[in-house]
Amino acid sequence: MKTFCSVWLLLSLVELSPAPPASQEPPLACTGAPDPAPPQPETAEDMASTGDLEPTHYPARRAAQVALHYLNTHHGSPFRVFGLQQVHKASAEDVAAGGRKYKLDFSVTDWGSGSAGPALRCSADVLFPRTERHSAPKVELHCEALQQINSTAQEDDAFYQKYISPDSTVSARDIPDSFGNMSEEMQPFWRLARVAASFIMLRESSENTEFNMAKVASITQQESSEEQLMLEFVVLLHDFPSQEIVQWKLLASWSPDRGVRVLQTEWQPRCPHATKPPN
Repeated sequence: MKTFCSVWLLLSLVELSPAPPASQEPPLACTGAPDPAPPQPETAEDMASTGDLEPTHYPARRAAQVALHYLNTHHGSPFRVFGLQQVHKASAEDVAAGGRKYKLDFSVTDWGSGSAGPALRCSADVLFPRTERHSAPKVELHCEALQQINSTAQEDDAFYQKYISPDSTVSARDIPDSFGNMSEEMQPFWRLARVAASFIMLRESSENTEFNMAKVASITQQESSEEQLMLEFVVLLHDFPSQEIVQWKLLASWSPDRGVRVLQTEWQPRCPHATKPPN
């Protein structure tokens, strides 16, 4: 049954869209930005090594992806979401409390600015705890000139005023479509979905995963609450090492002053025998 379900899952993914690898940016048609070089295959030595790491190999990229999720949960908006550009330096060490800490020097770009967006240099400490039950990674992050990048306050306010109306009933499916295309109207909603999904990807990440949002399966606007836009997203998350596609339903709120908050999450198994999320 498990083998059959895995095959069925892959076939379902093909029908939905050609999901990008977890370490790649959204389709070119969505951002206009070039795709980064894929990470190099890992070895057993990579996974067990401490000290300096090869920046292009999976362990460094995975840890940087976790730091990226953390950045998006704190600074993402309908007109700003960050993507990993390059890992410049990385090292790992085992910590006495139990776990492995990665020290990273990497750069990110603002996908909301397209290919013209400036690269931001960031440094981070990412700790993967080693416990009997899964624990979310702990992240300490600093990005140079983060406050100096162009403000999106005007765009955020206009977007908010347009869709906070009781008459607004946004509903859409399959973003981007199977050709990688996305309407201009849907791009802010895609970014909000990506930010909301970052909360899940951060929480579910481990040293053995590398998550990216492959697709927004659906968006449904809910009745506004406490002057917050309320949106229900169904997102497909791609774990690059396992090639598994995981589906989550999220209820998220957003306003310019309070940012994105994820209020409810529901893992939706695509196989009938599955009883719990991967972690």
